[in-house]
Amino acid sequence: MKRVWMNHWFSTAYNIIELFKADGEDAYVIGTNQNEYSVIMKMCDEWYREPSHVDGNYVDFCLNFCKEHDVQYFVPRRGMLEISKNKEKFEKLGVKVMLDDLTTISTFNYKQKAYEFFKENEIGIVPEFSIVNTEGAFEEAYEELSEKYDRVCFKFVKDEGGQSFRLIDNNKKGYASLFRTQSVGMTLDDVIAALSEKEEFDPIMVMPYLSGDEVSVDCLNTESGLIALPRVKGYAKYEMLEYDENIIKVCNDFQKKVGLECPYNIQFKYLDGIPYFLEVNTRMSGGIHMSCKASGVNIPQLALKKLAGEEVTWNWDHKEKMLAQALEPIVLD
Repeated sequence: MKRVWMNHWFSTAYNIIELFKADGEDAYVIGTNQNEYSVIMKMCDEWYREPSHVDGNYVDFCLNFCKEHDVQYFVPRRGMLEISKNKEKFEKLGVKVMLDDLTTISTFNYKQKAYEFFKENEIGIVPEFSIVNTEGAFEEAYEELSEKYDRVCFKFVKDEGGQSFRLIDNNKKGYASLFRTQSVGMTLDDVIAALSEKEEFDPIMVMPYLSGDEVSVDCLNTESGLIALPRVKGYAKYEMLEYDENIIKVCNDFQKKVGLECPYNIQFKYLDGIPYFLEVNTRMSGGIHMSCKASGVNIPQLALKKLAGEEVTWNWDHKEKMLAQALEPIVLD
């Protein structure tokens, strides 16, 4: 029996746990979350409320938790950088951590570092960008980019899940705006007004808005090659598993030059038919279950077997598949 701990994952980790346990796999999953009603509790064999704040060091909390609950395999989301930095401490306890080394994790957790890395190593194509932290620098970057591109967008460099992403949309005002679907768009005037409240703010990345399809590629390297499942995200709850040779090539090139051994996710976005390299998430994506369902390749389970030193075998037919996801109500209490 593999005793697996998942700390404070997002709600779709419900599906990752389901994939861990698929086909009678002997995975015993211990879940913790700051939200005591997180839906993943229903898939866990043990469930605990995780404190929002811990006395001292979060890594110490994790080490103590591993000792108290006989954890063998740790699949972290919260505190990934600090946990990666202290992997040896977990290994001394006999705990294997599903996380790559700190240097790699830290590079891809900061978009500026990541883009510089992609350029230096000639991996794919990254969009033009500027990093700014003052209102004046933001306006200058916006003016330069708007001369070359139809639309401009931005997000804070330190961001997860695109929460700070905003598209500059100067049509979002006046009477006609009452009939437009609300989105992440803001007028330039509103953006400047917000930024002017601070003399200096956390670094923001300003870049052209890539208006084409977004592609999320779920990846895992194995002895028999790289698993790369490109999922084209739709806008009406439909997605498509679609193998663009250009994207597959970039993923293979990335893996050869970086050498990640744990599951990861690469995001691309198209503009004028060109797939631009957006970011790398050094963890499983929220939609990985859709890629796995369509392809028949169970990345979470294969990654757990790999971590345990077991043989990993897989195959898939490379056929395009259209996907949809049905919501299901779950009684929590």
